[in-house]
Amino acid sequence: MNPQLRFDVLSLFPQTVEGFTRESIVGKAIERGLLDVHSRDLRDWAKGKHREADDRPFGGGAGMVLKPEPLFDAIEEISSPQTTVVYMAPDGERFTSELAKEFSKLQHVVLLSGHYEGIDQRVRDQIVHREVSIGDYVLTNGALAASVLIDSVARHVPGVLGDDQSLLGESFEDNLLGCPQYTRPEEFRGFKVPEVLLSGNHEAIARWRHEKRVEKTRRLRPDLKTITNQ
Repeated sequence: MNPQLRFDVLSLFPQTVEGFTRESIVGKAIERGLLDVHSRDLRDWAKGKHREADDRPFGGGAGMVLKPEPLFDAIEEISSPQTTVVYMAPDGERFTSELAKEFSKLQHVVLLSGHYEGIDQRVRDQIVHREVSIGDYVLTNGALAASVLIDSVARHVPGVLGDDQSLLGESFEDNLLGCPQYTRPEEFRGFKVPEVLLSGNHEAIARWRHEKRVEKTRRLRPDLKTITNQ
């Protein structure tokens, strides 16, 4: 079976991604041939005796910047006309559920994992197609952000979850947060499962879940747009 989506992650710390992709649902999807994930050491494309992939920034300042030469060489070697190059950057566009769905329809995604002070701007200007941020904070290891993106995108690849109905009613579907979930036992330390969930009335259960989603969204994420129309 040919994988529906391939990820290549370029990083100074490839083992960060390798450990993550061997586990849980993503690991099983790779075993089943639904996904293909390769974590690549950027130093493999670095020149010189010490294979240095980063250097001090021009103009001074703390930290190190990933050099343009190994990034250009790596991307040009592993890319095809179907490739989308994504740089994981704290100042990129916000990663959302809708963006995850969009990426799940691609064939090949190269993820650039920045470290320290990021990557040379010429890479961003000339060879990167999208710049994505997973949140308004900074990480020391961009491979962590790449792993988050892979996990979120993979869930939207057909067959990865086994039951695509699992996506329905989740947080950020229809711009609403998820509803409360309960399992056995029906009563625990005096706290009972809501009666409607035990009723077998699927219409009433669906209505209750929707109401809870709206209620939670209004309370925790009033910035989400659709709740005013619910």
